[in-house]
Amino acid sequence: MLRRQARLRREYLYRKSVQDKLKIIQEKKDKVKRSLEENVPIHPDLRKDALYLQKKAEWEDGGPTLAVAQGTEMGGALGSNEDDEYRWAGVENPKIVITTSRDPSSRLKMFVKELRLIFPNSQRMNRGNYDIKQLIHACRANDVTDFIMVHEHRGVPDSLIICHLPYGPTVRFTMSDVIMRHDIPDIGPMSEQYPHLIFHNFKTKLGLRAMSILKYLFPVPKEDSKRVITFANHDDYIVFRHHTYKKIHGKDIEMTEIGPRFQLKLYDIKLGTLDSEAAADTEWALRPYMNTTHKRRFLSDEDGWQQEDME
Repeated sequence: MLRRQARLRREYLYRKSVQDKLKIIQEKKDKVKRSLEENVPIHPDLRKDALYLQKKAEWEDGGPTLAVAQGTEMGGALGSNEDDEYRWAGVENPKIVITTSRDPSSRLKMFVKELRLIFPNSQRMNRGNYDIKQLIHACRANDVTDFIMVHEHRGVPDSLIICHLPYGPTVRFTMSDVIMRHDIPDIGPMSEQYPHLIFHNFKTKLGLRAMSILKYLFPVPKEDSKRVITFANHDDYIVFRHHTYKKIHGKDIEMTEIGPRFQLKLYDIKLGTLDSEAAADTEWALRPYMNTTHKRRFLSDEDGWQQEDME
């Protein structure tokens, strides 16, 4: 079992490295082609190989090589590493395990119970004395697709970690302004229908990446489902809202919030699982102490996804 996991991990890393190389070559071809079409000088770094890249681009037919190189832009084309991560998304329902940090408070236990109701096909697991490696190994052995861990500070949930299995990514969110269902008086019952999802203001590559990570936690809903979950990005804070609706007169709709509600802020994305994140590459990380960070919008503004943000 361990040898098989090591072999599959090596194969995944090899495919990812090949894709990254092909993507860099394809980006150079696109830059040369764009310069020729717009009649602007070719970038000095590309002038040495411009003729070679131009001749190579002329013989391309958009086949498998181009599809691999443009996997992200083509929405998960064949061969992309993101397609490896979510290759069964929409085909098989996700299977999620939710747990907490060690020795959770009573409020954190209540919040995890509410999260279990939010995510269909999820189950809650008591943390106990298990370490991360044991938990991840058990989840892999039982075909779990996502492992979610919630942390707290003095009884208030303040961190959400989503680890996609078997190979990653691992995404960390800080959590704020948490209002649980237990704190709302006269709250209605929780619907267990598969929810429709609404994503607002996710425009950059990073925003689309965060959107796909959140979207694939939920199975495909039926058309007549009356349950709606909203992820609305405002100044890089992802506002979570949970409603049900019903038609009352003709086209009039009455919406009822069923909670909980909270805000998420993306902190980092690691290209690995939670048990090996120390050795995993960082796809993106927030640097809150840079002088320009407060001016930038990483999820909704194109200037927020720059090469310097990646390690």
